[in-house]
Amino acid sequence: MKKILILLILILSIKSSFVTYGQIWNFDMTKPQPKYNDEVGYGYDRNTSAVSEKQKHPMFFSVKVPEGDYKVTVTIGNKQYAGVTVLRAETRRLVVERMTTKKGELRDVTFNVNVRTPYIDGKNTVGLQMRERKDWGWDNRLTLEFNGNSPAVSHIRIESNHPKMKIWLCGNSTVTDQDNEPYTSWGQILPYWFDENVAVENMAMSGLRTTSFIEQNRLAKIVQEVKCGDYVLIEFGHNDEKDDIPGSGAWYNFTYNLKKFIDYLRPKGAHIILATPTERRNFINGKICGTHGEYPVAIRTLAERECLPLIDLTKSTTELYNAMGDSLSKRLFVHFPANSYSGQDKELKDDTHSNAFGAYEICKLVVMGLKSNNVELVKYLRSNWRDFHYYNYDDWQKFYWPMTPINKLEKPAGD
Repeated sequence: MKKILILLILILSIKSSFVTYGQIWNFDMTKPQPKYNDEVGYGYDRNTSAVSEKQKHPMFFSVKVPEGDYKVTVTIGNKQYAGVTVLRAETRRLVVERMTTKKGELRDVTFNVNVRTPYIDGKNTVGLQMRERKDWGWDNRLTLEFNGNSPAVSHIRIESNHPKMKIWLCGNSTVTDQDNEPYTSWGQILPYWFDENVAVENMAMSGLRTTSFIEQNRLAKIVQEVKCGDYVLIEFGHNDEKDDIPGSGAWYNFTYNLKKFIDYLRPKGAHIILATPTERRNFINGKICGTHGEYPVAIRTLAERECLPLIDLTKSTTELYNAMGDSLSKRLFVHFPANSYSGQDKELKDDTHSNAFGAYEICKLVVMGLKSNNVELVKYLRSNWRDFHYYNYDDWQKFYWPMTPINKLEKPAGD
């Protein structure tokens, strides 16, 4: 009888820590919460558990929700201990940078999280790659990652949202939500810079060309769901330039495919923005030597012909790398000596894919590109945004990015 009573008290305490009203979920994180499973529909995920003053470790908390955009309000801090918290959503999307709280200090932060599934309509789905089928970014739950030296959270509120604006991202490994450390793309940082009026839906994936993006129904999903006034930011080139079949090349198949994006999206009232590809770190005689051939020129030409805004990332990333120099610019990319990560017995040298610091810096170039085009979107930048110039790059040693406790050292497709 005593055991039954204890069990009943435990169940009631868990229930009292979770309240939902319609499309609103509330969680008191100072009370016990279960391990996640689909039947319960919420709980600690990825083999993690609650943090406390004595057990300070990263944790994941997931909630089963329908596909859509959600306004999330998190009360960071704890009455029992001081905290240093970084908050990421879904597949390592940055939403709250390092936040320090004193013992007893509670601070509310609000942001949008997009939860997507492969489903388009009753007949079609996005053709996910094998790696994506295990990806947190395509499942049926909203996942929050609490990280930092001493992650502290007291309350989570999730509510269905219809943001004023949405940014759809199209591209490859330089844009996608990378699932594994140390690889990180600028698309994973972009949600951080916008307030709750803007949602970001990242449809990019490693290894994709314009052709495969279309063939995998990613464009079809955007066309199906995009709203009048949404923004669609398109960056391709790294993989397209490797095509050697007849009719390929910057001025033929590539430009033709980009024109498809434009022709499908314009009638929907979407604001289309073209971006030239981020440059690779390719120093020759102390200066960056371009690797994209005529692709940046073709994109610039198409943007001018179609009267579209252009973010010239090829130019701005080249300026950034040159300003930092051959040696220091390695800090932007996946360059790590052997044994930097568990199970890594060889040096990592990748001059295409950025690490978290590189993604952070390149994302600032993207935002500056949006500002230079004076798009309406920029009025929803967060109050902590400060204009960025390549010659005033940030100090990598002051950049704070506690690693997500899941890394497979699996290099993204493409180069």
